[in-house]
Amino acid sequence: MAPIEDHPLRYKLANELHARPFPSMVAPSEAAYVAFKQPEMAANRDRGADIEHLYKLLDRHGAPHPQPGATHYYGQIGRHWLKWEQHTEFVTYTIFSEGVQDRPFDPRAFDPFPQDWLEEAPGQRITSVLLRIEERPDDAIVRANLGDWFVPESLAVSVVLDNAAIMAGDFRIDPNGHMRFAVFASDTISERRVGRIVQRLCEIETYKSMSMLGFARVRSMGAQLAELDTRLTELVGAMSAPASKAEETLQALLAISAEFETLSARSSFRFAATSAYEALVNQRIESLREERYDGRQSFAEFMMRRYQPAMRTVKSAQDRLDAMSSRGVRAADLLRTRVDVERSAQNQFLLASMDKRSDLQLRLQRTVEGLSVVAISYYAVSLVAYLLYPLSEALGLSKGMLTALVTLPVVAAVWWMVRRLRQAVEK
Repeated sequence: MAPIEDHPLRYKLANELHARPFPSMVAPSEAAYVAFKQPEMAANRDRGADIEHLYKLLDRHGAPHPQPGATHYYGQIGRHWLKWEQHTEFVTYTIFSEGVQDRPFDPRAFDPFPQDWLEEAPGQRITSVLLRIEERPDDAIVRANLGDWFVPESLAVSVVLDNAAIMAGDFRIDPNGHMRFAVFASDTISERRVGRIVQRLCEIETYKSMSMLGFARVRSMGAQLAELDTRLTELVGAMSAPASKAEETLQALLAISAEFETLSARSSFRFAATSAYEALVNQRIESLREERYDGRQSFAEFMMRRYQPAMRTVKSAQDRLDAMSSRGVRAADLLRTRVDVERSAQNQFLLASMDKRSDLQLRLQRTVEGLSVVAISYYAVSLVAYLLYPLSEALGLSKGMLTALVTLPVVAAVWWMVRRLRQAVEK
């Protein structure tokens, strides 16, 4: 039996589904997470710089390099484990360590990331997170820890994965510049489940931060949108004025439409990315199967109250920009029609004027032809008379009589010749 020919990408695509496994973590342990993003054109950045930065960290700890072209890495560096992932717009590093510091959320968890190495990162920090994983104690201890570690008004707490763990966080940046999340794991939960919770928390924070870039973009373009909206409204209102100059108004409308298109082109990727990141945030929260804990707000409720309004603002700004762009196009089409009508009227007037001038030219031409017949006839009669003067004595006619006799035939002959010439030209 002949072997089946495989598609050249079959194995690569199948392995991609298993390329980023969840880490295995035990309680107690802790994780330090950081994500870097280029400030501009992050999706088209030099990804080789990301790899080089990873190599420098691995070389500090004497760890082996990943294969060329890798987009993820998981390996041991010293007594810690490192997980590195390269995404469309950002790159993430996570350090997993067994055991916890006596001081909750001690910034020394970031010590495996050397300070000078962090400063050389090809991009800017979009977020960083400290995660503390402990064995689940009594509810009284959990409440006390939550009150000590987080800001109560922002705190979100949930029981997740069918009462397998409690996760908590307030989505605030602490004095050391990091977000804080805590996980209290039951003794029956598996190591991979703990790793899955930690991974989801990091993803929720990162995708939330990335999607909020769209909200920042909307704020930065708010004044420009309002100014363009005012100009567009004024121009549309001026279109109905009879004294308005259609072509000047059309040029102004086209200029505004061009600004709309430029603004839309610059914002389209960020708006689309914001929508995608928002969907990921909601999907990651949903996958944790939250249940309310101690009457506190869940992560989903926190997002609904604090996060979703920002996402609706982004969507509203996108819809407003699209609507204003469509208004500008419609107004330009209407004004272009008005300009065409005015030009048609001008063309009709011009054609009528040309017809009138043509009629005048024809009359003038006929007048000139008449004068030409007179002038040519005058000279022709003189020439014929000079030719016949020698015959005047033989005919018994005076020169004046002879001239009078030849005038009419000569004039008739000249008129006939001029007419034939005009008919030949007209043909």
